[in-house]
This record gives sequence, structure tokens and C-alpha cells, in this order.
Amino acid sequence: MKRWYIVTTYSGYENSVKQDLERRRESMNMSDLIYQVLIPEETVEVVDKKGKKKEKVNKLFPGYVFVEMEVEKKNDPSGREIFDMDEDLWFMVRNTPKVTGFLGSSGGGTKPVPVPKEEMDGILNKLGLIVKPKLEYNVGDKIVIISGSFKDREYEIVSVNPEKEKVTVLTEMFGFATETEFLFSEIKKIS
Repeated sequence: MKRWYIVTTYSGYENSVKQDLERRRESMNMSDLIYQVLIPEETVEVVDKKGKKKEKVNKLFPGYVFVEMEVEKKNDPSGREIFDMDEDLWFMVRNTPKVTGFLGSSGGGTKPVPVPKEEMDGILNKLGLIVKPKLEYNVGDKIVIISGSFKDREYEIVSVNPEKEKVTVLTEMFGFATETEFLFSEIKKIS
């Protein structure tokens, strides 16, 4: 399973870390474990002292490099999802020159937590690397839930939040109607 992680670097060395990770990925035969190395940047137009317009590239997250890696999805004893990273991969990334660690790792040998998919999709969308699919849901549409504890149940949409990609439906719990939100990814429109 692919998941994104944030690697912390010395500020100003993001490009160097990206190049080193890409080189090490090839030289250590880890192309099947590291998919992408990304430095989120945006190009802005600035005016210099002489009034000339120039384009300037700004790093959106200085001191951070995003790395998409292969991990194994498991459940801990309490049933919570955890993502287990290969030991050699974890060691290789941590020991890349100018890397100071992983965001989401408390140190002391603990493995990091991946970036939540919704957050990473927002970043990739902002960079134009993915395009959000246009899903048309309207109040009154009939839907079926395709995952989770409400799977295969049908409801009618009472409100839509396209920015958060959520719909609200009325579910019945303990004899009372309750507003419940579902992500677009958890529902399917009934024709």
C-alpha cells in the first residue's frame, strides 16, 4: 500500500535531500519501495526594484520533503490501523545526508505516522498533480453507503459540502433521526 510521509531536513537542503533519496533508491534497489519524492513548490510573480516582473519559486513547506513509500497496513490489538514500514527503507531514509528525521515520529526508534490521505490529496490537488473528480451530489439524491458500519444502506441526502467532499443524511439510531456525514468516497449514487 502506498502512503506519503514527511521527511524533515535542514532548511535550504530540500533539493539535495530529494536528489540523494532518488539516487539511493536506485543504487539500493528500492524502486519498489519508494515511488515519489516531492518538494511542494509554487511559482509566484514578483516585481524587482527596477519594476521588472519575474517568476520566483517558493517552497510551500520549507525544511520538508514528501516521500511516497510502500508500507504494510496492519491492525494493532485494539483494532486501530497502523502502517508498518520496511526496516531497511526506514533506515535508508533516516540516514540520508541532511535528513533530520520524520514528521510524526516521536524518536527513540518509533516509526513515523503517514500523512492522512485527505490532507495529502489536498496538497497534490493544489500542486496540480491530481485533479479532484467532479462528483455531483445534490440534496434529495438517493445514495447507498459502500463502506463502513452503514454499508449497503440507502439514504437520501439532506445537505452537501463539496469543499470537504461530504454529504449529510438522516440515519435512525435508537429510534431517533440523527444527521450523519459520509465522505464522497464512502457513497455511491443510486440511478
